[in-house]
Amino acid sequence: MTELWHFSEDPAIEVFAPHRAPTSALDDELVWAVDSEHRWLYWFPRDCPRATWCAGAGTSDEDVDCWLDGDRAKRVAVVEDVWRERMRTTRLFAYRMPPETFEPYDKFFVSRATVVPEEPVAVGDLIEQHAAAGVDLRFAPALYPLWDEIIETTLDFSGIRLRNAVRA
Repeated sequence: MTELWHFSEDPAIEVFAPHRAPTSALDDELVWAVDSEHRWLYWFPRDCPRATWCAGAGTSDEDVDCWLDGDRAKRVAVVEDVWRERMRTTRLFAYRMPPETFEPYDKFFVSRATVVPEEPVAVGDLIEQHAAAGVDLRFAPALYPLWDEIIETTLDFSGIRLRNAVRA
């Protein structure tokens, strides 16, 4: 199984207990993790709203040209301008999660069991982290005008913490 991760601003988590995520469509109490391929979706301060996209299997050539500059391997993340300084100063930690009790759920992995992670590793400057991984990190005054366009495409997109976004 792939490596699984949980990201937090808390450097001292010893145990992850299952809980119900308020925005989850699942009613179960779960521990959430993400695989290495999707960890870039979580290199942000906890409450930071972001819109992310990349090409998926069903993404049209037209959307690749328009939204990814013709590059199917490109990954894009957009954050509101007000989060720029917090992207530089937030201390984020990556916890490697033991995969034994996790099962796939959409782009994520979930466990119904209590999970003891490995010791956390500091991620560092989040803007630099994106650059080092080749993620095109952009800043915008507001996400919703862009988000309304993205969700009409064939791209593989994700909107996280959008409830915290500026309503323009």
